[in-house]
Amino acid sequence: MIRTLPLALALIGSTASAQTCGGDVGSFKQGLIDEATARGISAQTATAFTAPLQLDPTVIEADRRQGVFQRDFIDFSRRLISQNRIDNARANSQRYSSTFDRIEADYGVPRGVLLAFWAFETDFGGFQGDFNTANALFTLAHDCRRPELFRPQLFAAMTLFERGDFTHQTTGAWAGEIGQVQMLPADIIENGVDGDGDGQVTLKTSAIDALMSGGKMLQSLGWRRGEPWLQEIRVPDTLDWRETGLDTQRSVSEWAALGITARSGDLGPANLPASVLLPMGKDGPAFLAYPNFRVYFEWNQSLTYVTTAAYFGTRIMGAPVYDAGNPDPGLTGEQMMALQRKLAARGHDVGGIDGILGAGTRAAVQAEQARLGLPADAWPTRALLDAL
Repeated sequence: MIRTLPLALALIGSTASAQTCGGDVGSFKQGLIDEATARGISAQTATAFTAPLQLDPTVIEADRRQGVFQRDFIDFSRRLISQNRIDNARANSQRYSSTFDRIEADYGVPRGVLLAFWAFETDFGGFQGDFNTANALFTLAHDCRRPELFRPQLFAAMTLFERGDFTHQTTGAWAGEIGQVQMLPADIIENGVDGDGDGQVTLKTSAIDALMSGGKMLQSLGWRRGEPWLQEIRVPDTLDWRETGLDTQRSVSEWAALGITARSGDLGPANLPASVLLPMGKDGPAFLAYPNFRVYFEWNQSLTYVTTAAYFGTRIMGAPVYDAGNPDPGLTGEQMMALQRKLAARGHDVGGIDGILGAGTRAAVQAEQARLGLPADAWPTRALLDAL
């Protein structure tokens, strides 16, 4: 999964003003070598690392082919959360119980959170990706869609190469992530932990190293010890739907006063800020998203993925299967793109016309629903598309 720009990149430096993407491959490589030496990497290392790199068209295909995020939350979560994954999560929770205890003690991250990531990213280490990592990063840095994200990762990979912790045979995900919880090279530099005490940080073969490193990374991204992250709730029909969504925060006690109740157990601490999250509108599943939920967006920017991962973490920790409710049918990919074009034509910033219900599209949908007198729950339906 593609994550946001890691905090470690601030330590690596900014992109040079020379050829930053595209163009002749030989010139691009020379630009990398020049910038690497300016960053303090030896010319010998930079040349040796860069020389064999090749563009991989299958990486670009994978980058452009992310239709899975067009699926709605119920469909997506049911596909990812199988009984087999639940059983494996519980088995691994017992197998590595002492490691998870260490992670919670050192970094404040509960085991359910990491077990969910471990399950979704690599099926508990079972499939970590077979893309050549160096070539994947080289390809994505050369491609002009997001060079600001991937070019710095090449220099992080060079640093690991110089240390002897990375080779040209290293494999992983198409976006350059490595190991059982899929960390980018810069994340490894900043947050890699030798959890098993063998003197090396081996995220591909050591589950303990991978889990400890993932816990440290989540802490560095702002995880708050002892606080919840997501909780299923019941929402009264009288709620002002314009108040829902991640852009609106109220204290738990204020939400309770408006009729919000926990579906099981108790709501979080009264003074804790939270948002009402309705991934499929007012008639679908409903959650209270706490500050820790926002940390998930530093790992992945898809709301559907983030909500599924966060919910699965609670499920592993004992939460019941969510109430799917009876939401209005969502839009197809083509319909969503048509809606995005209409929203953009009205001046809304929806990002790309990609058929994905991202944060910008949700905000625009909610604004137009309110304008048209529809329930402003940010869930796009055919009724909204027709009204526009």
